[in-house]
Amino acid sequence: MARRVIKSAKGPYEIKPSKESVWICMCGLSKKQPFCDGSHPSTLDEVDGKLYEYNKEGQRKEV
Repeated sequence: MARRVIKSAKGPYEIKPSKESVWICMCGLSKKQPFCDGSHPSTLDEVDGKLYEYNKEGQRKEV
């Protein structure tokens, strides 16, 4: 069953469980979930209040 996850953050969330930071994906596009893989820059030009869907190739469309 497919599911739709709606994320509104446009960057990762930093946590510090030890000396080194760990970055948690907040955009939903990382292929290393739950960790950030740097995919979030593609969300920076999204318009607040609009809903977007990304396919496996990272192409975006408004829904």
